[in-house]
Amino acid sequence: MQTIIAVMHDGIDETQIRRAGDILKEGGLVAFPTETVYGLGGNALDAQASAKIYAAKGRPSDNPLIVHIADWDAIYKIASEIPPEAKKLADAFWPGPLTMILKKSDAVPMATTGGLDTVAIRMPSNEVARALIRAGGGYVAAPSANTSGRPSPTCAAHVAQDLGGKIEMIIDGGNANIGLESTIVDLTEGKPTILRPGYINQEMLEQVLDEVEMDRGLISPDSNVHPKAPGMKYRHYAPKADLIIVEGEAARVREKINELVTENLAAGKKAGVIGTDESLLYYKEGDVRSIGSRKEEITIAQHLYSILRDFDESDISVIYSESFETPKIGQAIMNRLIKAAGHQIIKV
Repeated sequence: MQTIIAVMHDGIDETQIRRAGDILKEGGLVAFPTETVYGLGGNALDAQASAKIYAAKGRPSDNPLIVHIADWDAIYKIASEIPPEAKKLADAFWPGPLTMILKKSDAVPMATTGGLDTVAIRMPSNEVARALIRAGGGYVAAPSANTSGRPSPTCAAHVAQDLGGKIEMIIDGGNANIGLESTIVDLTEGKPTILRPGYINQEMLEQVLDEVEMDRGLISPDSNVHPKAPGMKYRHYAPKADLIIVEGEAARVREKINELVTENLAAGKKAGVIGTDESLLYYKEGDVRSIGSRKEEITIAQHLYSILRDFDESDISVIYSESFETPKIGQAIMNRLIKAAGHQIIKV
């Protein structure tokens, strides 16, 4: 299959959007930009299209897909129950990087929801994404547009690396603004619960809903619970090299990472280091790269997946990363980094 690349860096190309919409209506797949990461889109109401998404990604079929909509009224077709909390959150954060889990209607096939009676719904703020959703019929199921388990794509080149030749079209809308997947909030079981942290944090949600819980599974490395949200069960975001997080007071972290890199070099192994603009000068050996600035924490989120992919192009065997407990989105950054590391953390 030859994958069409449609470039839309300077706005919406109506001709290409109609072409992409027709692909979705015919059961095909289109990768597209959002403000979080690139999504791999198919018709959410077509079970066969959802099956194609799982196949293209190599994604386990019990891992739910998020249904993307472009207008609030679209929610009434796919959700059987819409609690008042959903409208409050939509008024505050939609369009934007927030996914809500609601009870699904019969219009949504089980193939899209991973066999669950709930549906994850999001309205992206990216204008190209919303134009595609409308052109494709209004309901686009879309996980991240990468091979399952790999770092999520934040630009079209990442999508092409993983899915080129496997899907009909990639819409190149430039780099993602945020770089981390959406916050997921479950509204189906009593108190609203965050199942995946993201740019919209707990404090922001509680300004709208008063009280929001954090799912206990987020802090547990092992869980046998069937996932209600994408990315809750399987290892995600992993680079090819072994990734280890070093956590603790900044000076001790840098000292430990330098020690570990030296040990690897002595054993004939190449090591990588993930630091920040503020810490790079402290590392003297290894393949040292900055993920961004602690003074501008969004830069860390924006570069997380791309830096993991960049390391895949080198011949290193292990990567040591600082931890990033930044004020606003540090929890989301660390959630993804810990998953990428397979919960390998050294505390100093």
